[in-house]
Amino acid sequence: MVELLPLSNIEPQAVEDLLDLAFGTDRFGRTAYRIRAGVDAVPALSFAAVEDDVLIGTIQCWPVAHRAADGTATPLVMVGPVAVRPDVQRGGHGRALMARMLDAAETGADSALMMIGDPEYYGRFFGFDAGMTGAWDLPGPFERRRLLARAVNGHGLPTSAGMIGPR
Repeated sequence: MVELLPLSNIEPQAVEDLLDLAFGTDRFGRTAYRIRAGVDAVPALSFAAVEDDVLIGTIQCWPVAHRAADGTATPLVMVGPVAVRPDVQRGGHGRALMARMLDAAETGADSALMMIGDPEYYGRFFGFDAGMTGAWDLPGPFERRRLLARAVNGHGLPTSAGMIGPR
């Protein structure tokens, strides 16, 4: 049976090992890592999937901000990575982790959510879209259609141009 636990209950090296398996050891050069550089994950929104005492999946969320040209900073929470051990992918574990995080975010997030991800998947199943992110920029290469956001817990999304970076 798979348990969803707070990620803080998991040994950090086990999380890093899982991320290496899911995304490769070269993952640190990705734009997503630049966005959240130097900040710690949000414990209340980061979870692990464990089966028979073995880590099989994680979701992490990060405090970031949208900074407009006028200096206005709007807090956001960056969702991801969502990682599942390759040998158990397609078993619904990523979906379960996303659903658990969204349940927690609906009552406990201090800001709206953003992510870089597949709009067909994250839009269809979780309500993320690129409708409000067209003027946003990231500190590295990205596909504009994959820059997604979702309002939660009464927190709206910034509509002006701005750069996303660590909070």
